Amino acid sequence: MNNDINLVCEAIREARGIVLTTHTSPDGDGIGSQIALYHALRDAGLKVYMHNRDGVPRIYRFLENSREVTQGERFPHADEVDLIISLDCGSKTRLGMPDSFFEGARLLNIDHHASNKRYGDINMIHREACATGAMIYDLIRHMDLLLSKSSADGIYVAVLTDTGSFHHPNTTPEVHMMTAELIRAGAAPWPIAMEVYESGSRARLALLCDCLETLEIRDGGRSAWLCVDESMYRKTGAIEEDTEGFIDYGRGLEGVEVAVLLRQERDTARWKVTFRSKMQEDVGALAGELGGGGHRHAAGCLLSGTLDDVRDRVRRIVSELFA
Repeated sequence: MNNDINLVCEAIREARGIVLTTHTSPDGDGIGSQIALYHALRDAGLKVYMHNRDGVPRIYRFLENSREVTQGERFPHADEVDLIISLDCGSKTRLGMPDSFFEGARLLNIDHHASNKRYGDINMIHREACATGAMIYDLIRHMDLLLSKSSADGIYVAVLTDTGSFHHPNTTPEVHMMTAELIRAGAAPWPIAMEVYESGSRARLALLCDCLETLEIRDGGRSAWLCVDESMYRKTGAIEEDTEGFIDYGRGLEGVEVAVLLRQERDTARWKVTFRSKMQEDVGALAGELGGGGHRHAAGCLLSGTLDDVRDRVRRIVSELFA
């Protein structure tokens, strides 16, 4: 990454204006990285904006200036920027933005997914990083930018969520050393954890109850399957972002090695398929076979069709892991 980071620093310093963006249905790593880099660049006197196709999930809106993130297919300040920085996104299409969004600007791709397509004009990919937020921490340090409390909060959220609260295999001694620095810079673990994990709505709880009713154990007890369809959203009043963390209930069962969550996108025939594994199984490669990607223990893809068609297609692929 050392050679790439120098190109990144040069591109940032030369930019007339910068917009930070992340993938559709953004998660803690995408939003946390975006907020952290926004504050570091703004504090350095650079012109910087944040824009995503989708809005900031409710549980991350406590991050300072999260309301500055504009959303939709039209970016209102396009004429003012000549550098787009994509964060935590493995492919250009997953940004969800039209071709016009990229016109007249260089694209800088910063990500830690092994399946990243290197779609940027400049690419900084660090597959061993626990989170894209950790790469932003390194970038801030490398550029000698201010690590403010606001930036530290964003990075802490990114690392907290992408390490599964520090119990996934990507939690290393270096990760804990970094989080210690984040706490010294002002990040507060307990308030952040309460915002992220202990502020769920009643609608989310109702949706979780319905989702757990769909639990199915297959492959001799080695795979667990959960589903959320559009009717459940209508019944409970919950929204798509409320499904965050549901898959962990499947993975947390004794004997389960792979968990699968099938989540229907609202008003479409598309299904977001999320995979989680424990020790041995590489669900990143599995998702790749279905046109998606991710990490060894956390990955996903997007499929179209009826629930039965999608479920049967995924079941065949998963069962091959245990053949």
